[in-house]
Amino acid sequence: MLRRVADMTTAGTQVVALLALSDDGAPGYDREMAAALAELGVPAFACTPDSFGDLMAAAIERRDLAEWAHRQQGGAGPDHQRT
Repeated sequence: MLRRVADMTTAGTQVVALLALSDDGAPGYDREMAAALAELGVPAFACTPDSFGDLMAAAIERRDLAEWAHRQQGGAGPDHQRT
């Protein structure tokens, strides 16, 4: 699978991997696979159904997903001020 993903990204395909969609606070997924996908530049994430749309939009727009997640938890990024 990783070889195919690598070939796809090399060919210019944007790949996004949803590892788990769960209402649970800590969904289970293969962390080694997530790390391998990240090394290929593929956003790989788990999220709740409520967050899926916004997170997918952030991934497609190639935004920093760690920053996105931090903001969702109430953090402020460099261009985001809490009021």
